Order: sequence, then structure tokens, then C-alpha cells
Amino acid sequence: MLRLAQELLQREDTDLIGVAGRHRRPPVVGYEPTIPMTSLPLARPWLYESWRRLKWPLVESATGAVDVCHSTAGIPAPSNAPNVVTLHDVAFLRRPDRLTRQGVRVLTNAVERSRSAAAVTCPSTVVHDDLVDAGFPYNQEHVVQCGLDSFQVRAEYISSVRDLYGLPSEFVLAVATLEPRKNLRRLIEAHQPLTDVPPLVVAGPPGWGDVADDLRALSQHVVFLGHIRGDHLRALYAAANVLAYPSEEEGFGLPVLEAMAAGTPVVTSRGTATEEVAGGAAELVDPFDVDSIAHGITSALNNAEQLRAEGLDRAQECTWARSASAMMAVYQAVKEHNA
Repeated sequence: MLRLAQELLQREDTDLIGVAGRHRRPPVVGYEPTIPMTSLPLARPWLYESWRRLKWPLVESATGAVDVCHSTAGIPAPSNAPNVVTLHDVAFLRRPDRLTRQGVRVLTNAVERSRSAAAVTCPSTVVHDDLVDAGFPYNQEHVVQCGLDSFQVRAEYISSVRDLYGLPSEFVLAVATLEPRKNLRRLIEAHQPLTDVPPLVVAGPPGWGDVADDLRALSQHVVFLGHIRGDHLRALYAAANVLAYPSEEEGFGLPVLEAMAAGTPVVTSRGTATEEVAGGAAELVDPFDVDSIAHGITSALNNAEQLRAEGLDRAQECTWARSASAMMAVYQAVKEHNA
């Protein structure tokens, strides 16, 4: 959403200002606001609780009058203006066991409060359909897909990053938080028996559910890198032979696009948001079938050149300018409807 906000700020048809709770410390490097910001008097989580219980403070107390209030984190902010809310993923409504109890409580409350919004945006038709199933009116929802900035990584930098992490010249890459729905257990089980296939490297921080310990016990031949900073991750995408991303479900699946932009063939899940993101340019597998995942990895390696070309074309279609235009259309429709 930070990158989308930056793109919206470049447009001549809108003025954008960000609103945040009070912070004692500066933002983490790499997550600095990309738009002008103002602050409300409460810090999170007190701000969210005050919004939920008291519907205070109003956004306008920090900004002055606004035409539309866009709440980007799924928690509607109190405002006198019509509210647009972004819900990134609501799969937890079907499978609450894939989140912590606290996570389910907070996100369920956000979904319920979003029902009163003038419009709800989401990143894929999969999330759109989940919201319809949850009782949201069809015409209240709008799909605004994420974009991607094109990038190139120099060969020398790729080599230096590979050396930094002690990686082989060829490898299959998985990028995922170590949590249940990322399906890393089946990916490892699919990869283990394959012969003449590069080793598996997993980049991503520990999540929850004891997944990290379970996965390390499952195989001693998988390299776990932990959290990787952004510029290093782009180099890893470019260095990998294949990105394996057979997640059980996603709201969008940005690693699919990021790998494609790096010219890396992608294996991902059929019937999910990541199939939608791939746009026909990936090897699709059944995420619940180990044999299907194994076949997908082998097929992607054998058809690497075709998948690389198709993936690059797909990544070039998904720009932040296109995302910003779609979001502006939502703002304008909401403003006109409430004029």
C-alpha cells in the first residue's frame, strides 16, 4: 500500500495525505512513509481500540475535511467522509485454525466493521468471491490488484549475494513466512525424492504454529535463510532456477510477480489467487498433492525458457500506475455517489 500511495501522489487528479497513530520512534528503514503524513494523538493499539469502541478520534481532526477516507489495513477509521476499506485476505473466515486466536478476533472484527463502508477493495477475485460468500453485496467490492516495479539485478551483485549466503550455483527458491498455509511441508516432501534437481532454499522469517522446527526436522537438506532484506531477495529471485510457491491460499501472492520480473520460472497453485496473479505464465499444481508439486518443479525446469519469457511479459503488465487508476476509479465512484 505504501507504493500504491506513492503512485497516487503523482497523479494530478488527487491530493493525498496519510494519517497514522502517534509513534515514539522513526519508521523502520525501508518502510518510511512515501506520502505526506500527519498524526492522531493516540498510539496503536489504543488508537484502534478507541476507533472500535468510541469511534474517536475522527480522521478530520488531523487532516481537515476530506472527500474520501481510505482505511488500508482493514480497520475502518472514523470519518465524516465516505469510507473505502481494503481487505487483503479473508481466508481466515473459512479456516480460522490458520491464524492465532488473537489474529482471528482482530481480523473478524475488521471484516464486520467493513460492512458499513461505502466501498471495499481487495487484491484478487478470489478475495472478492470470499467476501460475497461472507455476505458482502457484490457491488460494494472492487478488485484492485497490486502492481510491481520493474527491476534488473547485475550479475556481479547476484554472485555476491549468492556467496554471502553460501548458496550453490543452482537452486529452487521458496519465499514464504514459515506458517501452515504456505504449504512448505508438502513442498519439501515433493522436492526430497527428485533426482537431478537443484537443492531447495527457503527464504522467510519464522511464523507461528511450530512450523519452523517441524520443517527443519523434516529435512536436513533444505537451506533456511530466515528473513531476507529486499535488495538481497531480488538477487535471490534472479539467481534461482525456479520459484516454488505452492501456497494453499493467498490474498494475492506478490512473490509470483517478483520472481517473474526477475526472469525466473514460477510454480504455483491452481485454483488460488496466485493462479490469477500468474496470468497463465506459470506452471500450475495442486497444492494438496505432493506428486503434482514434484511434477510442477520438474516441468518448470524443463520449460524454463518459455516460462521465463511469458513471466517477464506478465510482470510488465502489472504496474502500479494501473493499480492507482483502478483505485482512483473507486474513489471517484464513492465521491459521486455520496455527493
